[in-house]
Amino acid sequence: MDFDNCQSVTDADNETLLPHIVESGPASPQKSPKDRLVDLLDQVEIHVERLRRDALKLEEEKDTLLTTLDTLRNSEMMVELNERERDDVLHHTEHIANRCLTVDILVKTTRDHTQEDALHQVNRFIDGLVVNLQSDPFGTKSRCLAFMNACSSHSHGAADKNFETAILGCTLDDQKRVKKRLQGLLDYIDQAAHFG
Repeated sequence: MDFDNCQSVTDADNETLLPHIVESGPASPQKSPKDRLVDLLDQVEIHVERLRRDALKLEEEKDTLLTTLDTLRNSEMMVELNERERDDVLHHTEHIANRCLTVDILVKTTRDHTQEDALHQVNRFIDGLVVNLQSDPFGTKSRCLAFMNACSSHSHGAADKNFETAILGCTLDDQKRVKKRLQGLLDYIDQAAHFG
């Protein structure tokens, strides 16, 4: 059975209606129809997980693009421009950001009440980093590193215990996303220092 032989059924107007799954090879006489269906469902599940993984990668790419635009918008190079040049660059940056925001990617993660609360608490911690970034970039970077260490069993420094307690209450998917988000924030801090 080969799910890669999945074909779409189309109507007279060439509109895709439903996928049509074609089993490759002769059906095993030892397998019941239920077992054959379960095998097909297992193949579909593999494709669903691949779809989720690909969508998450696209979501990360979108976030990276928006962060890059924000870094450029706040870079020291902007100060070197005259007012008209700065307005032109900001207008172009805003245009690109708006185009990027037209891409809407949503991968839902199933959470129980405790996991929702833990994620909310983690987001509050990270929001605090972002708020303090302008006034205390060095302290923010130190705290962000302590949060990163709390996300890893192979930490290279002190971990923030309160953040660690919160992150351990999150789903594994959320833990991975938070770690990537923190890494993105660290990269942003480093880029801002480089451009600033």
